[in-house]
Amino acid sequence: MKRRKAREYALQFLYRIDFINNSKKKGNLSEYRESLELFWADTDEKDPDTKAFAEDIITGTIENLKEIDPLIQKVAKKWKISRMASIDRNILRFATYELLFRKDIPNAVTINEALEIAKKYSTSESAAFINGILDKIAKEYCQK
Repeated sequence: MKRRKAREYALQFLYRIDFINNSKKKGNLSEYRESLELFWADTDEKDPDTKAFAEDIITGTIENLKEIDPLIQKVAKKWKISRMASIDRNILRFATYELLFRKDIPNAVTINEALEIAKKYSTSESAAFINGILDKIAKEYCQK
């Protein structure tokens, strides 16, 4: 449950910066540090493990957006990443980060967590859309 909560925090933060900045500052974490501190101040989260895992996902996703976004775009052939719903786009981003860079997390766990979060925060069709893209990324680009 801690990790799902951390992923939800990551989604909330990534959504926030995506909405505010419209992804203009891709890959520059130093510009987000103050926003991250303000984000945590707005939550009541006290658990250091939850915060640490969320921050790992957030920083890893932001630092690797230049690799993550083109891959999502390539796999989602008929969808431009800029036209995807922001919630879906950011779930795909952090899950793709986990698939590509977090070898300690099984692909099935990453995909399942992304789908559960999509069911909670997005539309009913989003889970199937996200599943298709993440499954293809896992099969074609990730060897765990």
